Amino acid sequence: MKKLILASLLVVVSAGSIASPVYSQQAASGGIQMSQDEYAAYNKANTAATPAEKAAAFEAYLKQYPNSAVKVDVLNQILFADAQLQDKAAILNAADRLLEVDPNNLRALFFEVFYRKADADKLTDPAAKQSALDAVVKYAQQGINAAKPKDMADADFSALKAKTDPLFQSAIADDDISKKDFADAIPVLKKEIEEDKDNTTKVGQTLQDVYVLAQAYYSSTPPDYLNCAWYATRAAAFAPAAYKTTIEPLANYCYKKYHGSMDGYAAMQTAVQTNLDPPAGFTVTAAPKPEDLVAQLVSSTPDLATLALGDKETALQYGKPADAQKVFDSVKGKQVEFPNVTVVSATESQLVLEVSDDAVASKTPDFTVNLKEPLKTIPQAGDKITVDGTYDSYTASPLMITMSDGAIVPKKAAPKPAPAHHPVHH
Repeated sequence: MKKLILASLLVVVSAGSIASPVYSQQAASGGIQMSQDEYAAYNKANTAATPAEKAAAFEAYLKQYPNSAVKVDVLNQILFADAQLQDKAAILNAADRLLEVDPNNLRALFFEVFYRKADADKLTDPAAKQSALDAVVKYAQQGINAAKPKDMADADFSALKAKTDPLFQSAIADDDISKKDFADAIPVLKKEIEEDKDNTTKVGQTLQDVYVLAQAYYSSTPPDYLNCAWYATRAAAFAPAAYKTTIEPLANYCYKKYHGSMDGYAAMQTAVQTNLDPPAGFTVTAAPKPEDLVAQLVSSTPDLATLALGDKETALQYGKPADAQKVFDSVKGKQVEFPNVTVVSATESQLVLEVSDDAVASKTPDFTVNLKEPLKTIPQAGDKITVDGTYDSYTASPLMITMSDGAIVPKKAAPKPAPAHHPVHH
């Protein structure tokens, strides 16, 4: 959805009055004084039949009269004509010149942000891309802070700001996201879509940024899965079919991460149809947090030492410190034997092992066994052995349980088969 239809730009450019009133009338009333030759050149450009002819004639006019009293308005006319022609190079050239004489010109700033942001998005070198986005933000911030021209009506200025500010805010948010500054990006995106909520149901920049807002919530530390689910679901509801397959997986993932399952998701899909933000009274029950599940397990188990090894490890890794310590205290100092465990690495004095089913499945070591006596034969990675040892200490992240006084239990010799008994035949 990283596209804007160029026609929308023309709507912005034509919003309000770009060209001032016909200067022959102002000249006649004493507003602007022009020589007959200058007026003739101006009038020829102003009455040109096509955008290409108008742009060329006004360029010729400025070349002949570079210090014209109507230079700002002529540059506006050139910008408008170039925009109609969709000539990017000419548009940026006109915008650059217009900003030199009118630094707060919203139309020129709009085109600077639109095209320079598109160019920045194409860059693959991270440093170059960030530098380009930073440059775009300067234009965007200038546009947001632009003061109303003294000769523009309040209503016209407000209407133009309403059309240009969403792009400026979007550019600032993109720069923040590029820097992984989601805390700054989220309020900028929220402001953009709140001020342009009518366009959150139509294809364009604002609907796109509803999805970007969902991504920002997902990428925050810690992730905000509920808001991620809401805004991704809202974006998916109004996105064209071709984009739904990109947006819906994020919406589903965040909802499931928050709620624990997809139960009740249809209620959110219905609510986003008529609400940009979660309405008052709309709730989704959060799935129990791992530490809450551990607390429940600890409180409901009379003898924590009887817990399965996988449950002990879950408690040590995800439980609140007090709950985790209760579980470890139930086994600390106790000797235990683990049969058929997988060696990850070994030295003559220490074994690193995969013991629990989860550790084996994820190929993640979970036990370190410090040996009571040096090994004469060191096992190889991947070997299956039986060990015993005494619970000594643990770390929760990454999970590692350390045992002392360890030893490898020798394999028992296979029992000799009983001698065959042959019956005596008489």
